[in-house]
Amino acid sequence: MPSFVARSVLFISILLGFAVPALGQALQRCEVVPQDGHRASFQVDGIEKTCWHFGRQYERPFLYPFHGPQQSQLTRIGHPGAGNHDHHRSIWFAHHDVAGSDFWSNTSGTQIRQKQWYCYQDGPDQATMAVQLGWYDNQDVELLESDVVAQMTPLSNDEQLVEFQLTVRPAGSAQKVELGKTNFGFLAVRVAKSLSGHFGDGRLTDSKGRVGEKAIFANAAAWMDYSGSVAIGSGADRKPQRQGITYFDNADNPRYPTHWHVRQDGWMGASFCMNDGYTISQSNPLRLRYLLHAHGGDLDTKQAAEIAAAFDQRAAFVIQRSKKPHVHSEVIRVTE
Repeated sequence: MPSFVARSVLFISILLGFAVPALGQALQRCEVVPQDGHRASFQVDGIEKTCWHFGRQYERPFLYPFHGPQQSQLTRIGHPGAGNHDHHRSIWFAHHDVAGSDFWSNTSGTQIRQKQWYCYQDGPDQATMAVQLGWYDNQDVELLESDVVAQMTPLSNDEQLVEFQLTVRPAGSAQKVELGKTNFGFLAVRVAKSLSGHFGDGRLTDSKGRVGEKAIFANAAAWMDYSGSVAIGSGADRKPQRQGITYFDNADNPRYPTHWHVRQDGWMGASFCMNDGYTISQSNPLRLRYLLHAHGGDLDTKQAAEIAAAFDQRAAFVIQRSKKPHVHSEVIRVTE
């Protein structure tokens, strides 16, 4: 069995990727690049790995695409067979019951809007974005305010990690907000059609070794994986390859390990309020941390366990006022 030091080095190398020569002070390997159309593109060596869309034409911001090795498409926009699920936009934050308001569907008149971006941080190993969102009911009253940090880390073999931290508090002078009991919320993932168990050849597996929707749905687990076939290349060179997404809960999250809402049609989400509601107050904001791993091949349970252990050991993000010239805010990690 590897020593503690060896295992620690392995955990860190998995999360941070493997060393790649820096491009120099003026150029960074990992970047968040603001683009026209209210988008922020996460790039490695100038190649987009995922993109944050926050235009007001959408009911809520989302990440799309989410690339696996060789620029495969691991997520999709919308359900493959149901037009009333167009709110399924790849990777997104939402909740079905915030003080009685539905922030999940596209038909309730609510909206989650980006109020401001705090920072876009580039670097040799990671690209990090921090933004503030407002959750507005159908009367345009802001009920919740949330800070979102997203950090993209390239790994070896063209894999990637995207780590999320969502911190939610009542908006304005409100002292508390009630979240209702629901299967829907907060972080949702709609996988590519070919990755799904029903429309493709995908396989759902959780950290306890259970397989498929019937065995997993509504049960608690530290992580969830959807693996199957995706297309890489184009034209005559287009071919299938096994890839997948592993979705990790964090041991510091309330109600860890989370219960999961999963479907054979290509859907997985950590269901924070599946069994009960939750009260968010000014004195007790809700912080949730999740991690997505875009991996090549089918699920490697040993690797998933190592990534989960490393994620649980990592400090949370803090958004703070920066002391650097011309930089208003920055994201750091601080051990509590």
